[in-house]
Amino acid sequence: YILTITVNMSFSNLPAVLQPKEEDIQMMLSANVHSGTKNSDDSMKEYIWRRRQDGIYILNIGKTWEKLMLAARVIVSIENPADVIAISARPYGMRAVLKFAHYTGSGSIAGRFTPGTFTNQITKQFKEPRLLVVTDPRTDSQAVKESSYVNIPVIALCDSDSPLQYVDIAIPANNKGKLSIGLMYWMLAREVLRLRGTISRASDWDVPVDLFFHRDVEELKKADEEQQQKADDAAAAAAAASAVVPAYEEPAAEGDMVAPTMEEFGEEPAPTGFDATPAAASGWDGAETPAGSDW
Repeated sequence: YILTITVNMSFSNLPAVLQPKEEDIQMMLSANVHSGTKNSDDSMKEYIWRRRQDGIYILNIGKTWEKLMLAARVIVSIENPADVIAISARPYGMRAVLKFAHYTGSGSIAGRFTPGTFTNQITKQFKEPRLLVVTDPRTDSQAVKESSYVNIPVIALCDSDSPLQYVDIAIPANNKGKLSIGLMYWMLAREVLRLRGTISRASDWDVPVDLFFHRDVEELKKADEEQQQKADDAAAAAAAASAVVPAYEEPAAEGDMVAPTMEEFGEEPAPTGFDATPAAASGWDGAETPAGSDW
């Protein structure tokens, strides 16, 4: 409840439209956006709320939401969305960066950043963006350093130990967890689309936040194998249940066998076998045998 009080006090300078909902705060807490590291940078002191007994620094979620709204407004101010580039050399942020670029129309660099991308015009991948969105200022230090050479403003997700040199807008958040990184990019993309008027604030965004989370290849293979195994088991069970079983009737006991009576048949049956009377002979067989005569 202390976090809730702090959050409510931090949002007093935001307009009513940009006020967060309770669901947003719960999602941020569930994704551990507020969890920092055991180290802290001197420039990040104003974004740190307190320190736990185990030495982990807790970030101020109120400041996180304010900087998130500010970053979204800056991104919307760029006329051409393709002039915004989201960068992530950290594996947990690659999928989030690609999804952010897909839904907002911006560019993305996922993976290793090639030195000279912003400064060397001879290279094939030379780019001239107007704004950078960086996942981690320490991991993406080369991109941040080159942006300072060509006067490109930088928006960065900064943890408690992140350096803020050449960073213009620091969003205090946990930039080492896949859930936290995915949620922050999802919220940033949602706010950008809301400010552009693409989606309404009255309804929820139809894109689930799970699409922004990192997925390990081994975990995907394991999940596919388990799903295939379940499908095979279900098919085998269905085939076994639908197989035709031959009907088997148990013979009746000797005590249950009762001979039918004559009354049940209505009249006495004709004798058969040796008891039957021979039929009258006809033809030559019916002639009388002539009396014998002596020679």
